[in-house]
Amino acid sequence: MKSLDYVKEHIDEFEEDNLFDRRFTKRFIDFLPVSEWGRFNFRYTGEGERTPLAWTEENVLAQLKRDVEFGWEKCVNERGISSELMAYVVKGWCRVLENGLDLGDDDGYYHRKQFLVVASHYSWTLEELED
Repeated sequence: MKSLDYVKEHIDEFEEDNLFDRRFTKRFIDFLPVSEWGRFNFRYTGEGERTPLAWTEENVLAQLKRDVEFGWEKCVNERGISSELMAYVVKGWCRVLENGLDLGDDDGYYHRKQFLVVASHYSWTLEELED
């Protein structure tokens, strides 16, 4: 797994071509103290102290799973833009984890194949929509 410092220094690599939305970065900063958010053009608007998530493989995998499930929901509901943006996020987490998955490019169906490949790799179940 890539180090936290590596990801901070190379954040654009993990965003791929999605720099206009920065959805990966929005999730990544949860692993950083609020004092570092400004470096990524974010600011903390909450109240009180905020403890960053520990940079562990377990926590990164938990975030990846949430993002795969969210992206899958967008995929099966044929939400093209949302599905596309979440596919970028999932690719970013896979690069962080260095899991060796070749997610390729868009498979033409809301990135369905990409979400399924990641879920299968980690033995996660993705539910299909019922008609």
